[in-house]
Amino acid sequence: MSPTRPRILILSAYDAASHQRWRQQLVNSLPEFEWHCLSLPPRYFSWRIRGNALSWLNEPLLQQPWDLLLATSMTDLASLRGFHPKLAQVPALLYLHENQFAFPDSGRQFNSYEPQMINLYSAVAADRLLFNSEWNRQSFVQGVAGLLKKLPDALPKGLPQALLAKSSILPVPIEDKLFVKRARLTDTRCPHLLWNHRWEYDKGPDRLLKLLDNLVARGQDFRLSLVGEQFRQQPEAFAQIQQAHHSRLLHFGYQTQVDEYHQLLQQADIVLSTALHDFQGLSMLEAMASGCLALAPNRLAYPEYIPTEQCYASHPQDPDTEADAAAEQLIHWLHNPPEQPAPNNWRLSQLTPAYRQTIKGSASSSRGQPA
Repeated sequence: MSPTRPRILILSAYDAASHQRWRQQLVNSLPEFEWHCLSLPPRYFSWRIRGNALSWLNEPLLQQPWDLLLATSMTDLASLRGFHPKLAQVPALLYLHENQFAFPDSGRQFNSYEPQMINLYSAVAADRLLFNSEWNRQSFVQGVAGLLKKLPDALPKGLPQALLAKSSILPVPIEDKLFVKRARLTDTRCPHLLWNHRWEYDKGPDRLLKLLDNLVARGQDFRLSLVGEQFRQQPEAFAQIQQAHHSRLLHFGYQTQVDEYHQLLQQADIVLSTALHDFQGLSMLEAMASGCLALAPNRLAYPEYIPTEQCYASHPQDPDTEADAAAEQLIHWLHNPPEQPAPNNWRLSQLTPAYRQTIKGSASSSRGQPA
């Protein structure tokens, strides 16, 4: 390898599927940099977010010279730079796929601010912050401000504003090959609905069940593909949907073949979100690129790429009212299909130059050598 290429170390401390996709896409699209990666499996959340710097304590890669560190938001960047003082001299970007201030409460979390503090310390330790959406950035900065108000004394002034000042928006890109122009709503009598999210509580499966039941009560027929990443424990709503709507199900479960999943995106008419948490919404963007109409609540990152007037009314505290609003809008669309713009600004070919410029502008011009 050419020694003149900037050497970049990616630190992915909780290497979930979306984080893997992002870093692999980055490496493949920017070959002018010399990439290396440290990653840890996405399990044991509490230990992983608290212990990743300790897990990497004796990692040889952290003793090597680097031009740039690119860490994900689960990485304890402050501790890593403390454990390895030479890293404190290397420029560091913190990429926030998510932030620990904006997750809705599942009722199962420990009452601890520690994940938020690790996020905060990493943000302070980083030279620059990159967020995948404006909603992610604002919820993080507002969350920091809210946390500081709960702490008793001896706090730095202007910290939320300082973090905001060194931040920018750089979404996770959508591959160009997914962009397909096709006729909208080919079946308005019995539309093919797609729900393609992680099978967890924060994606609102209970709200999806209410929406589907609402459609049936209104006499609206539909077909349904319910797909996404599954886990050992799942909300009961998925089993209830399978039981109540089994005759309408076309797909149920995780799509193991990427090509088959991409075909499904092109076959569906309307992609649904009922989420209470979605920091960018990759699954929605992928489906929109493939020609689906996107039916999503007017909250989170969705209004950044779905016209606000095409988002259904958000009622986080009233799932029944929200399901009624979503059903009413869906049925209206079947009679008056809207035009939704393709999310072209999220194309890989559109975002790669911005990633290149950010990385070049952040990398050190003189690589530090190990002591």
